[in-house]
Amino acid sequence: MSDTTSQWFHRRGTLAAAEWESVVDERTPGWQHTGIRIATLAEGAELALPQGGIEQLIVPLAGSFAVSYDAGDGERRTQLAGRRSVFSGATDVLYLPPRTRATITGTGRFAVASSPSNAAKPVQHIAADAAPAELRGGGASSREVHNFGTPAVLDADRLIVCEVITPSSNWSSYPPHKHDEHVPGQETQLEEIYYFEAAPARGAAGGTAASAFGLFSAYSSPAGEIEIDAMVRTGDIALIPYGYHGPAVAAPGYDLYYLNVMAGPGSERAWLISDDPAHAWTRASWPAEGIDPRLPLTDEGANR
Repeated sequence: MSDTTSQWFHRRGTLAAAEWESVVDERTPGWQHTGIRIATLAEGAELALPQGGIEQLIVPLAGSFAVSYDAGDGERRTQLAGRRSVFSGATDVLYLPPRTRATITGTGRFAVASSPSNAAKPVQHIAADAAPAELRGGGASSREVHNFGTPAVLDADRLIVCEVITPSSNWSSYPPHKHDEHVPGQETQLEEIYYFEAAPARGAAGGTAASAFGLFSAYSSPAGEIEIDAMVRTGDIALIPYGYHGPAVAAPGYDLYYLNVMAGPGSERAWLISDDPAHAWTRASWPAEGIDPRLPLTDEGANR
């Protein structure tokens, strides 16, 4: 790996801390505005979330969980129905404002997206059907997006969170784009985290969870130098402080998932991007190609 790759791309487990499989926060070199924690809980186990000046969004990846929390108005408890896997459809999520004390119990795997904040926001339980699947792109660039943590759905301070499912052989995060400078009405400055999972596609005759993979790239812009050209598997994390990023490509026979966590230094909470001018023309082909008929993905007929 080059220096610019090793700083910004991390294999599963290399960011482990205590009970957490992966932790990205303000202690991560070169990182300021976003965070993520990944953990797997066995039956009967519990895990406390950090408490302080951060807003947090709990996202079940596989399994269901109970969250006990106190946001300053007494102890409460919310049950997250979750899902069988990230390829089984949308999930409900729970937003916790800064300085909330919280503990998670349950069985399965979950993510906690975060951003530094001191804003007074309400606790919010977003149901799975409150952010219907958005089918984006067209043809081999078709993907499914769950916008449960975007400004239209979630009342957060800085945090923007969504997840993307890319079916076997398709491309997403494409055309390559950036959001590393403030251009009023055109582009917002946002850090971004990609957390990946991959699995054999439904109906696939072979393949295992260990063999599943995709590909991901990022490259430099005037804002800074970055180079990532990586085979990505479940648990890998890419950090995008600046630069063009994409595509994320699902290898034939395997579906690809990623969770995006974004926030930035500006007061505007919006996802405004600039495509790489060399590839922006590809968007024009999408309407004629139509959405891939395999989308949206659900549990029905899944081979997981």
